[in-house]
Amino acid sequence: MIFILFSLPYVNSVVSGIQPQLIANSGSSYTPPSLLVTGSNTSVMNASSLNDSPQSIINNMRNSNETLPSPGKLPQILPNKNYIFSKNKSEISTPSNNSHNEEFGKGVRIAVVMPTFTAAAYDHSFYVFYNKYINVTQGVNITTDLNLLSNKVTNKPSLSASGIAMLYLLGNLKWVSPQANIAFLTDQDVDEGSIFQGNGSNAYDVVILGHQEYVTQREYDNFKQFVGTGGTMIILDGNVFYAEVKYNNNTDTITLVKGHSWAFNGKSAWRSVNERWENETAQWVGSNYISDISKFSNNPFGYSPHEEQYITNPKDIILLNYNATISPSTNRTGSVVVATYELNYLKGRVIALGLYSDDIMVNGNFDRYFDSLVLQYAVRTQD
Repeated sequence: MIFILFSLPYVNSVVSGIQPQLIANSGSSYTPPSLLVTGSNTSVMNASSLNDSPQSIINNMRNSNETLPSPGKLPQILPNKNYIFSKNKSEISTPSNNSHNEEFGKGVRIAVVMPTFTAAAYDHSFYVFYNKYINVTQGVNITTDLNLLSNKVTNKPSLSASGIAMLYLLGNLKWVSPQANIAFLTDQDVDEGSIFQGNGSNAYDVVILGHQEYVTQREYDNFKQFVGTGGTMIILDGNVFYAEVKYNNNTDTITLVKGHSWAFNGKSAWRSVNERWENETAQWVGSNYISDISKFSNNPFGYSPHEEQYITNPKDIILLNYNATISPSTNRTGSVVVATYELNYLKGRVIALGLYSDDIMVNGNFDRYFDSLVLQYAVRTQD
């Protein structure tokens, strides 16, 4: 079983030729709205690029030696990255100390989990509260504006919760594995156990997460169980599993519980822990959140520090060390390792990029490296 962590967007026909297989009896009645309208123009150079189908954009990127415009910005011609995809995959490789050497399995079952709880938290809600009470100190109870710590889950795409950025990577999945079966789930679905079959076994070979900064306790436990019983989790974003929320499926709302330096019991809020499951996450995910990196000496993707994961488990196998430097303005002492790594946990494994990959999702070199990881690790080991 395999568990890939990154986010993909919310679309009806995500890429031409993809037939998403939605979960039967899923707890979510959500139908992803179309973000990109299929068009006849397939040129990345043309200002109408973002109106083309995702598959045509991906194909054009591979054929034109260009990267795509950054999500959320106007289409633009980006510098040539001297990069072309190898159709026979001959240029793809990964470090020799990885666990798998096979190719992406035929008919591999992939579940893309949209970060709907995180999108709701960012939607004029939690962060309005955080900013308003930023100067509150430990021991002070806040009893006003508590409505901001609850919000409706709308299932709309959000750039803060990966949004369009991950749409491009979905094209990669179909290119690497044309016969993969792709399903779309929401955080609500995972909270209700949709990644498992009736007998408790994993329902998917691959589970792909996005910017899952906010999850419920049950969702967190379900992901951990998925990996522990044979899944492989590939984490593309930093700042995951950072805060706990509770979900009311009757009102379709989330409410903050603990994390992001706050705790909330429904009557008052007060200062609390930053990362909700910090120690537990280090044990089975292998890394924790960090945001005070100033630069990377090894930076093959031209990535700028944003929100990363740093190594916190001695059993992590480093695949690509970005040689991070901590900002001198912080109080942190010593050094940290930000890296793409592998961690074996029980019967499964975690593969984490260590970066906030939304920022470089359309970088050709990163795209190739991600394909490499998929080819090496996303292998269906059992039929």
